Amino acid sequence: MKVYLDLILILNFLFDFLLLMVVGLLLRRYASLKRLLLGSFIGSLSILFLFLDLSSIQLFALKMCTSILMVITSFKYKDLKYTFRNLLYLYMTSIVLGGFLYLLNVEFSYKQEGLIFYHNGLSINWIVLLFSSPLILYLYLKQGLYLKNNYSNYYLVDIYYKDKKINVSAFLDTGNHLIDPYRKRPIILVSKSELENRYNEEDVILVPYESLNHKGLLKCIKPDKIVILGVGIRTNLLIGISEKKINIDGVDCILHTKLLEG
Repeated sequence: MKVYLDLILILNFLFDFLLLMVVGLLLRRYASLKRLLLGSFIGSLSILFLFLDLSSIQLFALKMCTSILMVITSFKYKDLKYTFRNLLYLYMTSIVLGGFLYLLNVEFSYKQEGLIFYHNGLSINWIVLLFSSPLILYLYLKQGLYLKNNYSNYYLVDIYYKDKKINVSAFLDTGNHLIDPYRKRPIILVSKSELENRYNEEDVILVPYESLNHKGLLKCIKPDKIVILGVGIRTNLLIGISEKKINIDGVDCILHTKLLEG
C-alpha cells in the first residue's frame, strides 16, 4: 500500500483545524487564527506516531499528550476544569466526525486505504472538507457576530506592564464600582494566576475598599496601559489582584464600566 505522507499530514491538519473551530463554536471560546493554526499543526504531527514502533499504551499516551497540547495552544490554559472541557469536546467532536466518515464508507462502499476513504479514485476526506469547511467557518464567524451583539460584556484585553504583555479574557461587570479613593482611578480585577511572577511586591499599591459585607485593603499595580479590543487604549487605571479565581468560565479579568466611557 502506498502511503502519501504529505497528503495525510495536510488532511490531518485541516481536520484538526476544523475540530478546533467546532470546539470554539460549542464552548464559545475565543482563539486567534494564529493559535488555531498552531494547535492544528501540533495535532497533525500526531499522525507520525503511527509509523513508530510503539505499543498501544504508548501510542494512546502520546496521542493524549498531543491533544492536551493542542487545546492549551489553541485556547490557553486557565485551570484544569477549563482545559478538561476543551479536551472533552475535542474528543466528542472527533468521534462524531470519524463516525460520519465511517458511515459514508459503509453506506456507499468506499474503499479505505489506511486513514483515507476512496471511491472511484476520489477521496471522501476531501469531499467532507470541501463541503463542511465553509459551513463551519460560516457558523464560527456568525457566532462571533452573535456573541458580539448579545454578549457584549465580554472583551479581549491586552495588559502592558513593565515591558510585559498579558492577554486576558475580560467581562464587564456593571456592579464593579471599585475606585482608587485617592486619585479616583477605576480598578479592574485580574486573577492572581495571570499575574504571578510578573510583578514585584515593592510595586504593589494597597487600596482600601469596601464591599457589602467586608472592608479591607486590595493589592493593586499600575499598568503602563491596557488595550481593550474594539474599545481602545486606557492608561488611568489600577489593576486589582484577585486572590480568588474569577467565577466566570474562561474569564480572567473584571472590567470597570468607566473604562468603556469615551
